Amino acid sequence: MISKEIERKFLVTGNRWRSLGKGTHYRQGYICSDRERVLRIRTFDNRGLLAIKGSTSGLSRIEYEYEIPHAEAEEMLDSICLQPVIEKSRYRILLNNQLWEVDEFYGANEGLIIAELELASEDERFEKPDWIGREVSDDPSYFNSNLVARPFSTWDKKQERLK
Repeated sequence: MISKEIERKFLVTGNRWRSLGKGTHYRQGYICSDRERVLRIRTFDNRGLLAIKGSTSGLSRIEYEYEIPHAEAEEMLDSICLQPVIEKSRYRILLNNQLWEVDEFYGANEGLIIAELELASEDERFEKPDWIGREVSDDPSYFNSNLVARPFSTWDKKQERLK
């Protein structure tokens, strides 16, 4: 069976969201990252995950995810993943029966905060909380896999605000 991920991404404004959920530390890295495929390693809460993703079509992409031993995932992050590894805290916020995941980035991507919402279909309706800003779903600059090659700290922030 084909597993699909349908996701919308938004920049986050203000700090009201901080009181709505508890953050969990994530580390994630990429063994392969190009337009057609992504091979990602992720750790959090003593868990290790391997994700294989296909190319994005609209808001959808094929995605498979498998649990792997935490120690092996950590070793892969430190030894074979492209650098820098993504470091972030993820806040899971349930609003109106929909789960928002807010990622606050650290390290080379310090200052970037993105909210993601997974949907059952591309046309599923949802209500945006007041702390949700501009949508960046179709801007590949904001894909985690691209934040490795071009971290947020290297962006021209003045140009970014003009988009």
